[in-house]
Amino acid sequence: MITVTRINDKEITLNADLIEYAESTPDTIVTLSTGKKYIIKESIQEVIDKVLEYRRQIFPFKQFRKSVEV
Repeated sequence: MITVTRINDKEITLNADLIEYAESTPDTIVTLSTGKKYIIKESIQEVIDKVLEYRRQIFPFKQFRKSVEV
């Protein structure tokens, strides 16, 4: 799970495994595989970094790239 900030400054926690894609329009919109969309303050790169950190915590024996260039 990752915590992000909605446009109204409320924090929400998303299931990182359900993130289908994120787009910048210029706000960041995260779309889950359920079809739900969330407009958040974090950049796409920040979302990627949070997902990678989450995966490192639950799968410490695997190696994930530190950062992905967008």
